[in-house]
Amino acid sequence: MSNKGLLIVLSAPSGAGKSTICREYLRKNPRAVYSVSFTTRAPRKGEKNGVDYFFITDDEFRKMLKKNAFLEHADVFGRKYGTGRAVVENALKKGKDVLLDIDVQGAVQLMDRVKGVFIFVLPPSRTALAARLKGRKTDRKNEILKRLKIAKKEISYIDRYDYVIINNKLSESLSLMQSIIKAEKCGVKNNISFIKKFKRDFLY
Repeated sequence: MSNKGLLIVLSAPSGAGKSTICREYLRKNPRAVYSVSFTTRAPRKGEKNGVDYFFITDDEFRKMLKKNAFLEHADVFGRKYGTGRAVVENALKKGKDVLLDIDVQGAVQLMDRVKGVFIFVLPPSRTALAARLKGRKTDRKNEILKRLKIAKKEISYIDRYDYVIINNKLSESLSLMQSIIKAEKCGVKNNISFIKKFKRDFLY
């Protein structure tokens, strides 16, 4: 099984629960590290700079963009988000698994640029998604309707992902994610160097 760092990318419609899955996965897997994204939006109640996001200004974001400091970036609900290049690349080189909690726009960019495992998290139904968004009590009715409309567009990209998790029960979703990562680490594409060496030593 490969000891190399694996890039793990999770996307989902807003309210599907991917952030909770990420948090629990990191708690149970100390080898994995979370890639803290940069954003120009304001912190929500309880969020901490450098933990949940790096909260920066539009001007700071533009400067980072000019320096090619992002692996991917996207505009979501009028706010900018980006994944820092240096932190991700350094962690992977050290053999750490890097977990990214990013939207579909950013994930699609990464699919064309890097190797990784791409997982899409779905709610059990549209009704369940609407209920979760209302239950967060962070958005007004018109904002919830907007998020549901965008969710429809995001879900249309699901066939570009490697795996899907239906997030009905957290413990089951977490178990599925752990199984996916174990399978990926046993995959031929993630063990090419070892396989080449083995074939060279054993077959010739």
